[in-house]
Amino acid sequence: MKLFDVYPLYDINIVKGKGVHVWDDKGQEYLDLYGGHAVISIGHCHPHYVDMLTKQLNQLGFYSNSVINLLQRQLAERLGKICGYDDYQLFLINSGAEANENALKLASFHNGRTRVLSAEKAFHGRTSLAVEVTGNPKIVAPINDNGHVTFLPYNDLEAWERELAKGDVCACILECIQGVGGCNVATKEFAQGLAKACKKYGAVLICDEIQCGYGRSGKFFAHQWLGIRPDLITVAKGIGNGFPMAAVLISPEFQPVYGQLGTTFGGNHLACTAALAVLDVFEQEHLVDNAHEVGEYFIDELKQLQKTEPHIKEVRGRGLMIGLVLDVPQKEVRSKLIYEQHVFTGAAGTDVLRILPPLCLTKADADDFIYRLKRVFAGM
Repeated sequence: MKLFDVYPLYDINIVKGKGVHVWDDKGQEYLDLYGGHAVISIGHCHPHYVDMLTKQLNQLGFYSNSVINLLQRQLAERLGKICGYDDYQLFLINSGAEANENALKLASFHNGRTRVLSAEKAFHGRTSLAVEVTGNPKIVAPINDNGHVTFLPYNDLEAWERELAKGDVCACILECIQGVGGCNVATKEFAQGLAKACKKYGAVLICDEIQCGYGRSGKFFAHQWLGIRPDLITVAKGIGNGFPMAAVLISPEFQPVYGQLGTTFGGNHLACTAALAVLDVFEQEHLVDNAHEVGEYFIDELKQLQKTEPHIKEVRGRGLMIGLVLDVPQKEVRSKLIYEQHVFTGAAGTDVLRILPPLCLTKADADDFIYRLKRVFAGM
């Protein structure tokens, strides 16, 4: 049997990681400024993380959600306190797409409606409802195209209010910093206006914090820069530092019903242990504050570089979620960074280089990247 060939691959086999660096099978070291799609939050192979998972694996790897799992309760209590939502409820699942699926289901159960507003260039996942609210028709199969979604311009409050006023909107789903869309940042005016309009017209506000959340923006959630409090918050990626895990944070206005939602693997013992280890490291090493401090430094330095480097048209983002808009195809720059300068980055569209490093990145690491990026530009 062969693998189903849907991923264009770089010819590199990564076999080891430590902190913000990874190594291939030939011993070549790379600076990792992508973190496996923003997944690595506390750094590769953090010793506390490895120790906790090893101990749990030697005790119990999995049992079903039909019995008490105190690790789930510990995680809910810890997460509520650290993120400022201790009055919310927590539902644990396995992936970001699954988190958005369940958030949209909850919204529809809540108000009985079916229409959703989503932003142009949004990315919310690849499963049924999640892909339908994703603004990329190339990955929406006919079976997923069910007419539930109206796509609207990002940060265009008037357009969103006009649709909400029709009174039939179930939910608005929003990335407060778009990931695949190119690190576009929601304005405070737009976010606050949208939250107010959702309340006025009975729609549920879902903030998709799967990529921009969990400390990456320099606050625990990106929407906390905007002064809003969503009804539902979806998280994944950084929650488990690479262990598959996701969650929905649910307003106390939503009342749970037995059987309403369910999952086989969600919230299993290993996943909860991974998530608790991440929170331990967040607190011990002040990684959210580090993302803010180093992110501001990094963005400032990139903006300084922009003044002398014509290939950089714009610097976007917040914290350690950064987009460089280029005047050349990002594919060429990204390839040179990997093969010549040994740096992993991400991309968005044809011209945006996306930077999503582990939250333990240092200012020296940022300087190192800028030095290597300059070398790429010098050779173009």
